[in-house]
Amino acid sequence: MTVSLVTGANRGIGREVCRQLSAQGHDVLLGARSLDAAGRAAKEVGATPVRLDVTSAADIERAAAEIGALDVLVNNAAITYDTWQRASTADLAVVREAAETNLYGPWRLTQALLPLLRRSRHGRIVNVSSEAASLTNMGGGTPAYTASKVALNALTRMLAAELRADGVLVNAVCPGWVATDMGGPGGRPVADGAASVVWAATLPDDGPTGGFFRDGRPLPW
Repeated sequence: MTVSLVTGANRGIGREVCRQLSAQGHDVLLGARSLDAAGRAAKEVGATPVRLDVTSAADIERAAAEIGALDVLVNNAAITYDTWQRASTADLAVVREAAETNLYGPWRLTQALLPLLRRSRHGRIVNVSSEAASLTNMGGGTPAYTASKVALNALTRMLAAELRADGVLVNAVCPGWVATDMGGPGGRPVADGAASVVWAATLPDDGPTGGFFRDGRPLPW
């Protein structure tokens, strides 16, 4: 059975990714900062709860020690969609805090879980990003969120190049503007955004790596 871990999965896109992967027969580990929140969400979607704060080295070490096998890692946890800020006047403390969850968290977690992913016959890493991180189309808003996601995209490219020989496919995915607590009302259905992530999590062995996608279609870097 394919084992998948999704971070930041007690609500929104992460929870729906867990639901869809579970429906496809994956053994899904649902990670969240609160074990109670993870437990409630896991019951709803047929997953196993895991207490996992991606900014906590202790949580990451424990998870890496307890997870016996892993095929798919979905780095979904993210914070600080800072619509109130502009780059020229941004509070850099907010930027640093966002980077801890949005960049360093997935980076640390991926490093810790790489031995398991390398042993998998079908290793997949999906970094949930945003079109806001596209240098081609970038504006001046949400500087903390945007800068951290740009760096996550760069990490995606580096890991993809390094892990290509191991058969681990690494891609960044923009789920689009989705009607979640972070995205706010007016976005597209959560199931549609999650399906974009699930597409990358379930790629065939000859699928793309080192790409940036939404709905299975490339986005400009």
